[in-house]
Amino acid sequence: MANSAGNGGASPRLLTPGNSMLLLIDHQPQMAFASHSIDIQLLINNVTGLAKSARIFNVPVVLTTVAAKSFSGPIFANLQEVYPETDPIDRTTMNSWEDPKVVEAVRRTDRKKLVMAALWTEVCLATATLSALDDGYEVYIVTDASAGVTSEAHEMAIRRMIQAGAVPTTWLQVLLEWQRDWARQETYNAVMAVAKEHAGGYGLGINYAKSMLGEHASEG
Repeated sequence: MANSAGNGGASPRLLTPGNSMLLLIDHQPQMAFASHSIDIQLLINNVTGLAKSARIFNVPVVLTTVAAKSFSGPIFANLQEVYPETDPIDRTTMNSWEDPKVVEAVRRTDRKKLVMAALWTEVCLATATLSALDDGYEVYIVTDASAGVTSEAHEMAIRRMIQAGAVPTTWLQVLLEWQRDWARQETYNAVMAVAKEHAGGYGLGINYAKSMLGEHASEG
């Protein structure tokens, strides 16, 4: 995995808009009701920030739900608003990797780095992650856009996935890894807008710096 030139530059381990896709699994009301490893409003904020980040960089996105009409309800309205033209793939399987429609949708993106978040961490994220890893994908699990029924369930599932080879990350890390360089002006303003809206203290700091130092204040 060393840099090809051996003398610096970006690691091939890093996410880019051209090498990754986003798979969001079962962000639905019934699944959120029983999630207790993170505040639900914070979860909604984080997964919405993640979805908006992918939209900025034209990263392919697959949305999926489980038993949307009979049990779990529709995907979070915030997510559907980010991708109004995308219909979630509804499943019966707890493991989305056992649904051929989901696997085919991922394969069509032609990306080997899968950025994934799900409810619940210990079921829908863990089973899909382990299955995708065994299918030869690199999986990046967004821990703060996922949740488990307890903090222990969430943490143990993350440990299990890491032991299997998954890479843990957070939604803001994904956003900034995709941006990578503040000189990339074509996405700069949109990234700043998402950070200010969804990144808590970091977003507050951006607004503060701009008000105190002007529009050309450093963003981090």
